[in-house]
Amino acid sequence: MSMIEKSKVKIAIIGGGAAGSSAALYFGQLGLNVTLFEKSASLVSGPPWCHLHAGGNLYREISDAQCITLLKQSIDFLRFYPFVVDYRPTVIVLPTTDSSNPEALLPRLKLLTEEYKAHIAKDPKNEVLGKPENYYRIYTKEEIQGLREKALVQRPKTSDEWMIPVAKNIDMDKVQFPLIMVQEYGLNLFRLAAGAEMTLEALECVSLNMNSIVYNVQQNFETEGWDISYVKDDISHTDSFDYLINAAGFRTGKIDDLLGAPCKSMVEFKAAYVSHWDGCEGTQFPEVVFHGERGTPRGMGQFTPYPGGYFQLHGMTKDITLYEDGLVANSLVSCQPRLGQDFIDKIEKSWTQEETQKRTKAAIEHLSQYIPSFKSATVGSKPLFGAQQIPGDDPTLRVAEVSFPRERYARCEIVKVSSVLDMIDAMTQQFIDLGYLEANILGKRDFTHATDLDETALKQRAESIAVKRDYPRALANRNISKQVS
Repeated sequence: MSMIEKSKVKIAIIGGGAAGSSAALYFGQLGLNVTLFEKSASLVSGPPWCHLHAGGNLYREISDAQCITLLKQSIDFLRFYPFVVDYRPTVIVLPTTDSSNPEALLPRLKLLTEEYKAHIAKDPKNEVLGKPENYYRIYTKEEIQGLREKALVQRPKTSDEWMIPVAKNIDMDKVQFPLIMVQEYGLNLFRLAAGAEMTLEALECVSLNMNSIVYNVQQNFETEGWDISYVKDDISHTDSFDYLINAAGFRTGKIDDLLGAPCKSMVEFKAAYVSHWDGCEGTQFPEVVFHGERGTPRGMGQFTPYPGGYFQLHGMTKDITLYEDGLVANSLVSCQPRLGQDFIDKIEKSWTQEETQKRTKAAIEHLSQYIPSFKSATVGSKPLFGAQQIPGDDPTLRVAEVSFPRERYARCEIVKVSSVLDMIDAMTQQFIDLGYLEANILGKRDFTHATDLDETALKQRAESIAVKRDYPRALANRNISKQVS
């Protein structure tokens, strides 16, 4: 097939979340004519995410195969978005009430270490999670007791230095030993939003249609493409495109309905709570994950540090992160799963002060079971929240990328943000088959967006986005901006 001039191929992307923004960033830098439609005033405003999930370390219940895929995807993501990564490690803890034990986690960590070594052997640039021999480290009770006597380190560089604040604050009678430290890093949603906006605004072949609502999509039988109708600034428009990427997040089913595309999916409402802990502003904590059975009062707890004494909290209990009727499936007559109106009100309007206080305090109480001094923490802001699409009917699914239910139509289905590069590779293959791109483009990763961004401008844009969304400025920043070798 002869190559089509790239600038003449028009790609429409509906939805400017992590999936849609990343696709625009990738294909825009390849010179394709991309138009991105986003309902909000800024990009990447979907459900909360803050972990890389390198190897799926936060999920015991998923398969080894999914963990291996997540490891590869996380390495790709880290290389594509280095300015988003908070290079602080994660400590995994099993409470004494947990039915399993820490030793049960070790076979998977050994498996992932070998996989990580294999990725580095293929390409030394894949060494983005530190040295493979340091991928994880276990700490006995005696070692933790020893670290408890050490002074805090303002800029930790070693695993021991990172573990000191955990040793000083954790209730050793409530947890099993050993504790495990993993090179599982944090991700910053606001920095991805800022970096994507700045890069896309500078690309001449990309049109950003912010504050735009797509209300109709019709197939154009003459061009075999799509006619998209949308409203912007109270004016209705209709434009024609050759290819449509549906990255509408939890509203993906609405576009499927317009196209009559086959579907099977769920939507889950998610929230994470923002707390502030006075007096610990100068302490560098790793993230700490306390495993537990989802949906019970002892559900997993996640203690995720931000600068300035802020912590994002998850508690997989029905009083904190999980909601009755918060997980819904599509019906026989519509691809769009229907969340209850109270969830839609939270997403489109706001939370009540009462619910913010109640659930954030429940999250603080949940984590202070294991970190007693954290009991003094207070509500830091409104929660981070949103709804997430899950393809199929398995709510534990973590690895998914994209499907192609119609010609010239891609439906983004990522569950974890670190899956975006595999999603893009699958769409790239479609574009190669259609003659939009040359075959040697598949798997391309060497773009300049990460190195060309000005850090001062990026920081200011990220902070501005956070403030405009009524979050503390500190949530737009990282604890550790560079990996310590």
